[in-house]
Amino acid sequence: MRDINLKDAINAVSDVVQNRPRPLRHVDQIYMKTGDMVMQSEQVARWADGKKLAFIGDGDAISVCVSLLKHRDIFDFGPTEVVVFDFDERIGGAIRRFAEHAGVTTLEAHLYNCIDAFPKDAIGCFDCFYTNPPWGASNAGESVKVFMQRGFEATGFKGEGMIVIADDHTLDWPQHVLAESQRFALSNGHYIQRMQSRMHLYHLDDNPELRSCNLMVKALPGGQPERVTSLPLSSDRLRNFYGSNQPLAIRYIRERKRVDYGKAHDDEYEIEGLENGQ
Repeated sequence: MRDINLKDAINAVSDVVQNRPRPLRHVDQIYMKTGDMVMQSEQVARWADGKKLAFIGDGDAISVCVSLLKHRDIFDFGPTEVVVFDFDERIGGAIRRFAEHAGVTTLEAHLYNCIDAFPKDAIGCFDCFYTNPPWGASNAGESVKVFMQRGFEATGFKGEGMIVIADDHTLDWPQHVLAESQRFALSNGHYIQRMQSRMHLYHLDDNPELRSCNLMVKALPGGQPERVTSLPLSSDRLRNFYGSNQPLAIRYIRERKRVDYGKAHDDEYEIEGLENGQ
């Protein structure tokens, strides 16, 4: 593999960031900082090289970065196909428009909420999955487990996964969530391949130093179910999904208007002209 042109990589990720929908904090859309996105995109592209990759949610738009960097030949490695499953129509629409605009043919997005059973025609169709879910501070990591479960279903319990979750050695809850996530992986026939600790920073006003890690899991050989079934979530798994007393109560986030590339929304500003044409 040849060396990466860092300037080209940063500029490509900048294009992605410029066209990404604004985050909605109340559903835990907290975006990774740009420098970390560049590094994360390389990590994901190398890890998923030559594979079919499912994103279970993707507010950060790492899926777009990975696909674009390979398309522009900045990376000479990366997944052969990337499919994003997200309940925010703005994110899916932005992905599709960006892919069309940039000529990226290996990237697509589908409207999907993890509260529902995973689409039957997508179960077991992927080699690996990536997810950066709600981090589960108020529900003992249950929200993380939900996204992991959908990832296991996407790979038919026979692939690999990269889970991005909080990693702070000074706080109790991230350590408990990490332990619960690892237990959940083991109970679903996956072992922990590797953990890259304290990798990423976020645009998070109330805790700007809170970092996240990459937790990589892999299915144990011979432990896959003969037939994978997917069911809707039970109501008890929806509690405190996005924080204390903030259950998962949203079916979809709908897009009201087109997001044009690199342009301010017309509801963000008004123009005041010069008086008397001066």
